[in-house]
Amino acid sequence: MELRVARKYRLGRRIGSGSFGDIYLGTNIITEEEIAIKLENIKTRHPQLQYESKLYTILAGGVGIPKVRWFGREGDYNVMILDLLGPSFEDLLNYCSRKFSLKSVLMLADQILCRIEYIHSKNFLHRDIKPDNFLMGVSDKKNQVSVIDFGLAKKYRDVRTHKHIKYLENKKLTGTARYASINTHLGFEQSRRDDLESLGYMLIYFLKGKLPWQGLDAVNKKQKYERISNKKISTPVKTLCQGLPYEFVTYLNYCKSLHFDEKPNYSYLRKLFRDLFIRENFVYDYIYDWNIIDYQENSTKVINNINKKNEKNNPKDEKKKHKKRHRKREEKNQKEIKDINDINKTNRKKHKIKKHTEEKQKHHHKKQLKTKKKGGGEKERGRGNENEKDREREKEKEKGGRKQKGKEREKIISPRKKFWSRERLPFQNKK
Repeated sequence: MELRVARKYRLGRRIGSGSFGDIYLGTNIITEEEIAIKLENIKTRHPQLQYESKLYTILAGGVGIPKVRWFGREGDYNVMILDLLGPSFEDLLNYCSRKFSLKSVLMLADQILCRIEYIHSKNFLHRDIKPDNFLMGVSDKKNQVSVIDFGLAKKYRDVRTHKHIKYLENKKLTGTARYASINTHLGFEQSRRDDLESLGYMLIYFLKGKLPWQGLDAVNKKQKYERISNKKISTPVKTLCQGLPYEFVTYLNYCKSLHFDEKPNYSYLRKLFRDLFIRENFVYDYIYDWNIIDYQENSTKVINNINKKNEKNNPKDEKKKHKKRHRKREEKNQKEIKDINDINKTNRKKHKIKKHTEEKQKHHHKKQLKTKKKGGGEKERGRGNENEKDREREKEKEKGGRKQKGKEREKIISPRKKFWSRERLPFQNKK
């Protein structure tokens, strides 16, 4: 059964999940454009989707901020429809054998810092910086980094007065433990510095493929968070960044040195990575590791096709292929001749049957004509006899008429005869 949202969008398969709710692939019924649909059950303890949709409208217009197409309620779900984006950093990391090159990481770091600075400029903290929440674009924006999932975002200062929120302690951990700052683990209120520290851990994760506090055994969540926190605190920055350029140590030390309400120097951090990029003689061409893999795969396909063509053009193989083709052609011709003969036989049989039926029909038709003619002659003869009889009758009638007229005359004369015979005249009696 086809599920529709807002009468305009068709609900498809599940493509991901956010901090609150699942994300599905959707299609515009009219334009056939693909979009992302985020669903949240209205029965959840703390519904956040409406709040998130408001945040998207506040951040609207920024580079790498997806546009909200529609928000509303459909049955038992809150629904938010967004622009469809490409793969997440986590997906791309899996695609690239669980590691990114330094060049790719530095290009990504430059864009991510710009996105975080923009969110902070709108008076909000993201509070859930992790690879799953950063996605590459699609089509003409395939090299652009986008930020998603603002369900845990929080306003850190007043819009009018720019007054910063108060420093608080004993706060619950908000975000993802793997990338959370040390202050967040310690229960301190989060600020701009914590988003940047989380970014530092994420960049190291991209370069090394793993963080020291990953995969720790624990009975429950609380114990897991404690073990991650202890490991994070006990691991010095230098050991964490071992084998990496010193700029990553500088970056993390700078983030940790910031005060609670201090504004970070975003341009300094970007310059830090850009200088490293130039020193390594990299070219800012937006060619990431996954693009190279795609290119290599395509090139191998092309090479394989060329090799196949060359194999085809080999003179030794050509003779064999020519013989095979000749045999196939002969077999084909024989089959065709056989088919033609079979068709001719069937046609001949059909023709004979047709001729026989036609002859039968003609013979039957002739018989019918003869019987009709005989019947017609007898009728005509009967009619002739009847005409002769009629004529005789008419003649007899005419004769009878004449006799009757004679009789009538006799009848007229006879009484006189009788009269003269019976009575005598007076002179006769005197004898």
